[in-house]
Amino acid sequence: MSTAASERLPSYALFAALLACAGLPIYIHAPKFYVDEYGVSLTALGAVLFGLRLLDVVQDPLLGRLSERLRDRRGLAIGLGCAVIAVAMLGLFAVPPMTRPLVWFGIMLTLVFSAFSFLTICFYAQGVAKADRLEGQGHLRLARWRETGALLGVCVASVAPVALGMVTGAPFTGFAIGFAVLAVAAAIAMRGEWVSVDVPPGTGFGTVLRDPLARRLLFIALLNAAPVAVSSTLFLFYVESALGAPGYEGPLLLLFFLSAAAAAPVWGMLAERFDTKPVLLAAMILAIIAFGGALFLGVGDQWWFALVCVASGAAMGADLTLLPALFAARMGKIAPSAAEGFGLWSFVSKFTLAVSAAILFPSLEGAGYVSGAQAPPPEKALDLLRLLYAGVPSVLKFAAIFMLWRTTLDRTPHE
Repeated sequence: MSTAASERLPSYALFAALLACAGLPIYIHAPKFYVDEYGVSLTALGAVLFGLRLLDVVQDPLLGRLSERLRDRRGLAIGLGCAVIAVAMLGLFAVPPMTRPLVWFGIMLTLVFSAFSFLTICFYAQGVAKADRLEGQGHLRLARWRETGALLGVCVASVAPVALGMVTGAPFTGFAIGFAVLAVAAAIAMRGEWVSVDVPPGTGFGTVLRDPLARRLLFIALLNAAPVAVSSTLFLFYVESALGAPGYEGPLLLLFFLSAAAAAPVWGMLAERFDTKPVLLAAMILAIIAFGGALFLGVGDQWWFALVCVASGAAMGADLTLLPALFAARMGKIAPSAAEGFGLWSFVSKFTLAVSAAILFPSLEGAGYVSGAQAPPPEKALDLLRLLYAGVPSVLKFAAIFMLWRTTLDRTPHE
């Protein structure tokens, strides 16, 4: 097989787009939606999000094992998972709460996140087996399609509610319906890919956690995902209050994620040519430069912030493309079934988002910040918002750079 069509890599891109729509965009939109629509406090929402991640401490490893047990019947399991996540997304955004809004928020997100975890684990585990059968640098090739599809999905999901708000009075209902349609399309596109593969049975989480390189990659992923979690969680609030630019959220989000999507395949090609480690380090340095610039922006600086979006988005394209490829390659060597490894990877990715929400929202509320208030927030709240949005990610990126610099990697992920 020599073409992407015959290898069905576009199907992987579409399924990745589905998963991406249920990831970062939920943290971008859902808290603000429930604050503005139902008056739920930021602190309460942060507590619920963190509580759901505590559930994942138990749930994600078990879902990894369930995926391993169902590897001969993954097609049916994936179909059920797509149905659950579609219905839960409709309940979250399109159906008025049938109980207290905070409780409804927690129930629907539990279903969304549980289905998301299971689908992600199965998808990445199948991707390891798929990449091993591809010609050439299979893990990087699949990663380019998969992560570019994911970034395009994030682009659409992040700006869709804003765009739909210009033409309809119920933008989030339209978003939820569109997500359900995408879930059906992605499930159909991946039919036939969920086949049992000739790999050894799962060896448990111990195999992954005992491997020094896998353990180090997980820790680097934790440090590297945290800045994305912080900036994504606070993006809408930063644009609305720190920049004083309500109405610019949609275009700036689109610019950020389009930059990431456009850069992702470029980073992949550079990694194939120059090696993954120096390319990833360069992207991390670019992210620090971008976040550093955001520290000094204020009201009316949305055009300068557009440059920050381009640079930080491009850097994120490397984070979301190259690190998963490195981890997938390592799983191919030490745990070929990969399901349990990506159970840990999924937990790390979501844990950073939840911890960010649990810390950031109460901190802002404690400083006197109120989203959508008629009066401008206190200056100390705006200063804290800038520091949390731009300063904290810079420090975390420095830590990730140090860890990656001290890590010895294989020359290329496919070797």
